[in-house]
Amino acid sequence: MSAIKTTKKTHNKKNSEREEFEELYIGTAESEHIEMYLKAIWHLRERDEKPKVSSIAKLLNIRQPSVVEMLGKLNEANLVQYEKGSIVELKAQGERVGKQMIRNTRLLEVLMKDALKIEIDEEMACGIEHHMKKIFTDALCTLLRHPRKCPHGYVIPMGKCCKNQ
Repeated sequence: MSAIKTTKKTHNKKNSEREEFEELYIGTAESEHIEMYLKAIWHLRERDEKPKVSSIAKLLNIRQPSVVEMLGKLNEANLVQYEKGSIVELKAQGERVGKQMIRNTRLLEVLMKDALKIEIDEEMACGIEHHMKKIFTDALCTLLRHPRKCPHGYVIPMGKCCKNQ
């Protein structure tokens, strides 16, 4: 992720100028694609479905050749174990990322429905989930009183903040 600094000139009471800096962050689409694949694999396993190329393609609404290409990249990055024609297995780091994305999404859904009293916007939740750091996720979970299920009835994976509950 890279940052762009923007400046804004402000005047204080003594009428002197000073600059304030605001950083705007630009994420990479590639990392978000990787996270979506890991989240999809995690979700398929959670539903007791075998994470195969066809089931991943269907869930993400992506063509199978694109899934095969990305699984090759994920395999090289040691995030999954995949060989052509086999079931996809998450490796330790892939497991952590997939679980974190699921946790982020589900906490955002609880925030929208229960705290903000607005309709769940899946597209918005999906956009935000990739930019949440663990400290933010844990603070959100604590604010929401450590919900165990999302509004769709799926279990929200526990974080470190939930261990004392």
